[in-house]
Amino acid sequence: MIDKEKIERFEDMQVWQDAQNLAVSVYSLTKSFPTEEQYALSNQMRRCSSSISANIAEGFGRKSSKDKSQFYRIAYGSLLETKNFIYLAQRLNYIPEATTANLVNEIESLQRQVNAILGYFKNNA
Repeated sequence: MIDKEKIERFEDMQVWQDAQNLAVSVYSLTKSFPTEEQYALSNQMRRCSSSISANIAEGFGRKSSKDKSQFYRIAYGSLLETKNFIYLAQRLNYIPEATTANLVNEIESLQRQVNAILGYFKNNA
């Protein structure tokens, strides 16, 4: 979220912190996947989940609102990609429904936060 206070570092953004937490959860979760998934689903889930916070950080560092918005949109896409793979992992019986529900809740919270940031840039362009 964009706060009234000036955020001077991307590390201070709640959305970045939450995205990092999601990536850590995904990394921990995929450790238990079957070995044949090490370079397939597990790797893909790790890449898209870590991309979320990376794009938030990169967007923060951009100067123009247009550039910033582009990286937040990419982060949003990575959120949806992560959500997709979580559902797939559950359907493959790699993760239980309860874990899926918790991760989807985290992702949907992040989606709201990124949407709020995008709305801010749209309204203040």
